[in-house]
Amino acid sequence: MNAGLSARLDRVSTGGRYLVVPMDHGITLGAVKGLVDLESTVDSITRGGADAVLTQKGVAPRVHPNKNGKGYIVHLNGSSVIGPDEEDKRRTGSVEEALRAGADAVSFHINVGSDHEPDQLTELGDLTEKAHRLGVPVLAMSYARGPGVDEHDAESLSHAVRIAEELGADVVKTAYSGDADSFERVCAATSLPVVIAGGSRGTDLETAQMVRGAMDAGAAGVSMGRSIFQHDEPEAITRAVSAIIHDDADVDDAVETAGLGLEA
Repeated sequence: MNAGLSARLDRVSTGGRYLVVPMDHGITLGAVKGLVDLESTVDSITRGGADAVLTQKGVAPRVHPNKNGKGYIVHLNGSSVIGPDEEDKRRTGSVEEALRAGADAVSFHINVGSDHEPDQLTELGDLTEKAHRLGVPVLAMSYARGPGVDEHDAESLSHAVRIAEELGADVVKTAYSGDADSFERVCAATSLPVVIAGGSRGTDLETAQMVRGAMDAGAAGVSMGRSIFQHDEPEAITRAVSAIIHDDADVDDAVETAGLGLEA
């Protein structure tokens, strides 16, 4: 690993652990809750303890003045829920554009098992080569998704994270399998840091339990979007998640310290 790549990874993590909040959902879902006033959301989650925020390149000017010195990742593909196929993620930028937007790292989404897997694997392999030539880390969002694929199956997720490593990614994001025992097999399938997606927003207790389970299984953190940026108190929920990831807090202590109620 070259010095530039290592230094940039340090900007989006703390001690090898990651609390990334992706907010690239403006392409996928539109201007949903938490993304309308993007500036306030970025300020809240970075004050709450996020290591980095992640967006598409076009909103970078709205991110930088409000991220409180935290890391910034630019996402380089996307699709929308109103398009013909949400799994068909298309390129939205280049590594050079991401650097011009002030990125410390880039990210790219692949759907392992989908009809678009061949093209997405080719593009991720090409992206890692270009990014590493410039000393830029790549976060691969590698999901098990497609016809007949159970996107929470540990074996499928293990395959997905291993593909990310084989193609040269530096960090891999995938879905949580649902429990620590099965997710331990997912983490064991790769030498990369594994971070979990949050998925649709659940209760605070469910969010904290999921993060605790992933960390117990050997995960390096989270890349959690809607569960954080759509929360009524984004700073507080970020603080709870940060306590688990960075302070090894248990669920009750993390939620109580953040000032959140343990709703069922």
